[in-house]
Amino acid sequence: MPLTLASQSPRRAKILAENGVDFEVLKTDAPEVSLPHDPERTVVENASRKLAACPKSPALAADTIVWFDGRIFGKPCDLDEAREFLRILSGQTHSVFTGVAYRDASGKVRTSCVRSDVTFHALSTEAIDRYVEAVKPTDRAGAYDIDESGDLIVESYTGSYENIMGLPLEPLREFGILAL
Repeated sequence: MPLTLASQSPRRAKILAENGVDFEVLKTDAPEVSLPHDPERTVVENASRKLAACPKSPALAADTIVWFDGRIFGKPCDLDEAREFLRILSGQTHSVFTGVAYRDASGKVRTSCVRSDVTFHALSTEAIDRYVEAVKPTDRAGAYDIDESGDLIVESYTGSYENIMGLPLEPLREFGILAL
């Protein structure tokens, strides 16, 4: 029985496919919460809500946010807001949190949260405009994707690269989705 991915994120699908996971995608419309002073609880709660909205098992859901200076940066509503996010994050180090929720075939639910830190180059207005026009990052937390032209804006990172993409491998191993 294939895993159900309760997400339409092409980055999450890419990570699962590259790791040999047999899965199908199911879109869920679970309402999300935003708890600005608790990024870990925010992503775990949102991943859990997405999982609860998925009727199939085994199932996997995730939620990713960027957190900087006490503020959650989710997906920008348009390209102007994407530019604003990148201006704020320019030259700064921020955190990426991903909450993962998994329900196994027996119905047991497990959750996890992974954090990575990302430092951006100092970005000029022109660099931001080039990046936004090339990537159109309105479907990405924090208005960027480390895997797609990330070298244009990311100076360095610590932690899981896949977490920054939106689906860390550590919980997948812990939950038995991937081999250790």
